[in-house]
Amino acid sequence: MELKNSPSQEALRRIAHLDMDAFYASVELLRYPELRGLPVVIGAGSNTQPRKQADGTHIFACLRDYTGRGVITTSTYEARALGVFSAMGMMKAAQLAPDAVLLPVDFAAYRRYSRLFKDAVAAVAPAIEDRGIDEIYIDLSSHSEPSRELGQRIKDAVKTATGLSCSIGISPNKLLSKIGSDLEKPDGLTILSLDDLEQRIWPLSVRKINGIGPKAGARLAGLGINTVAELARAAPALLQEHFGLSYARWLVEVAHGTDERPVVTHSEPKSLSRETTFERDLHVVRDRAALSEVFRRLCAQLAGDLQRKAYLGRTIGIKLRFDDFRTVTRDITLPEATADAAVIHRAAGACLKRITLDHRIRLLGVRVGSLSARDAQADDLVHQGVQLTLC
Repeated sequence: MELKNSPSQEALRRIAHLDMDAFYASVELLRYPELRGLPVVIGAGSNTQPRKQADGTHIFACLRDYTGRGVITTSTYEARALGVFSAMGMMKAAQLAPDAVLLPVDFAAYRRYSRLFKDAVAAVAPAIEDRGIDEIYIDLSSHSEPSRELGQRIKDAVKTATGLSCSIGISPNKLLSKIGSDLEKPDGLTILSLDDLEQRIWPLSVRKINGIGPKAGARLAGLGINTVAELARAAPALLQEHFGLSYARWLVEVAHGTDERPVVTHSEPKSLSRETTFERDLHVVRDRAALSEVFRRLCAQLAGDLQRKAYLGRTIGIKLRFDDFRTVTRDITLPEATADAAVIHRAAGACLKRITLDHRIRLLGVRVGSLSARDAQADDLVHQGVQLTLC
């Protein structure tokens, strides 16, 4: 297996990855600054809405008082220090952080702040690839300003526009920049070159590479490969034997810091999708509540993406990857195009019923295709507060 490398092209590129710090939680802390420094969990329903008192202070719900089968959407860094992370069941989180404040999700607010930070970045460096509500890639290759000064100017623009902090990684490619943006969180600015590969990237866990999920990480660990350095030194034939040619070739390339993907700024999407890989493989019955919550959230986020990008879609699809790495997709075409979370959820649920759920699930995704530009008058098609389940 031959390793593809083009150092001359990499040397000419300068790519940034910007990731907002604990985005949903940070937006809530702008609204409730009295919660700064406290463990805060987001993911409950409207019944946990804070109550404002006559003196202007708020009474907040507490995680210890939660009853139900909900799943955490996100948490502040203080809550994460207590072991509370996204996709964790609320009842389990209550055992770890019973005094944590519990807030409902507000996707409309998160989308608004997403637009604000992206507009602020575009005013400084307009070559942007949108990667979701809280992250973007930026092509800085045409800028003459030094990376650290330019990165700080972007961070300052985001802070001024939103009051929020972000972390930025700058390097010759998307792969290293994505890793770099996570190295000094929160409020970090990390500059990497290919010369930093052995010192700063190789000591990291292979799981720090975007695209190596829990299952692949476990299989690599079973081969004695835990760090990026060990992956870089692994025999390509060994990787091909256990992962197949395509994925093995990719593993070799990323371990050596190679990534030629461009920053895509002006493509018309054929489809939009949202998917998540679980930290552990989820059982269809025992983990039904967690799966239902993630399924609901993916549909809501996808509807938000459609609304923000002004698209409607007719083809709704679902993607599952099982614990044996088998991937299954199903789709359905609706009579009318939609950007409604409930409609997307119902259609995706119908697709789900066409799949035999005989293994644990490691990845769940929802897709909307056959896109068309939305009429300017149809600006509010996403229904808020719809209660959804897995199927």
